[in-house]
Amino acid sequence: MRRFSLWLRDRPLVADSMLALALLAIDVLAMGESKSKITYLVFSVLLPLPIIFRRTYPRAAALAVFLISTCATVVHWGFLDESVHPALLGLGIMLYTLVAYVGRREGLAYVVALIVDGVLARWLIHTPDGNDLAFTVLFYALCWTFAEFVGARHAYDTEVAARLAVADYDRERRAHDAVAAERTRIARELHDVVAHAVSVIIVQADGARYALRHDPDTAEKAMTTIAGTGREALRELRRTVALLRSEHAPEELPQHGTAGIAKLVDMMRSAGLQVSLELTGEIDAVTPEVSLGIHRIVQESLTNTLRHAGPDPRAEVRVARREEDILIEVVDSGAPVARLGTIDPPGPNNRIPGSGLGLVGMRERMAVLGGTLSTGRRPDGGWSVRATIPLRRIPDE
Repeated sequence: MRRFSLWLRDRPLVADSMLALALLAIDVLAMGESKSKITYLVFSVLLPLPIIFRRTYPRAAALAVFLISTCATVVHWGFLDESVHPALLGLGIMLYTLVAYVGRREGLAYVVALIVDGVLARWLIHTPDGNDLAFTVLFYALCWTFAEFVGARHAYDTEVAARLAVADYDRERRAHDAVAAERTRIARELHDVVAHAVSVIIVQADGARYALRHDPDTAEKAMTTIAGTGREALRELRRTVALLRSEHAPEELPQHGTAGIAKLVDMMRSAGLQVSLELTGEIDAVTPEVSLGIHRIVQESLTNTLRHAGPDPRAEVRVARREEDILIEVVDSGAPVARLGTIDPPGPNNRIPGSGLGLVGMRERMAVLGGTLSTGRRPDGGWSVRATIPLRRIPDE
């Protein structure tokens, strides 16, 4: 029965047609008291007919029932027929429909029209007592009250549906944002690993190619650096991919620390970059996220120096732990060529074309860590990268 009720709720024309047939059947059963049965039968069919469309076209259906009711009153008066149509219950049904599905203003206007129709009927047909009047008033009052209840229920259902729609949209948006953030995280990590290793390998490969015939020892050293850089990059890629497969594993992040920075600086020195390193404070006693952030900022800055600073590049790296944050400064000798975010023009100082993603990746990483990043050319022509990472996530020591 409940399944049938739900089926009818989704098919208002079917349900209202059944209601109209019920009114027709009741009206036909009362036809015996009529003096003009043909006329009575015609109105028995016409009165319930608009009920079929009461929810599809509520205003038009309500007006049609009212006009047919008024015509029935006048026609029966002409035949001196005082018989009553039980199908006139449709007036109350339409009052309920207007209040529940359209609004109180339309319902109030319909009540006024029903009062006029009732006065006309009593004046023409001369009903002998007030019993029918009391029943009519009570019936219309019940119809209005029930319509208020149903209207409130519809408003509640509409509000719930709207909130569910908003919740679904928010859930889809959050899922989309999560996917986009994850893709950005993966791209940032892979770029930091691959771009650094490939830059070192290209520089060393170019050096080995020129030194192969005239300085085999230098070429062999360059090839050794290439092999070591490649193996280190492969290990880093494997570790990064393993971490990216885990949803929540910050404790598994690599703790690079001062040893990792020193190793990175040595690798860049072997690639031909003159680097001075200054470490201050307990840099090893930070969380893995901060440690990785320090390492990546230094790595990307030195990689860009190697790419863009021309021949005989020099860089100074300073990492200091202060009371509330970690300060990272990387300053290089600079060169009159395009820097981060562009591709170098051809020329004697040209090193390796940049992808334009290094600076973007550093800014994204600082945004995740809640830090700040500033980059730019210095007055002496050098290039400066300055980053601060807050220590609010570092546990008490």
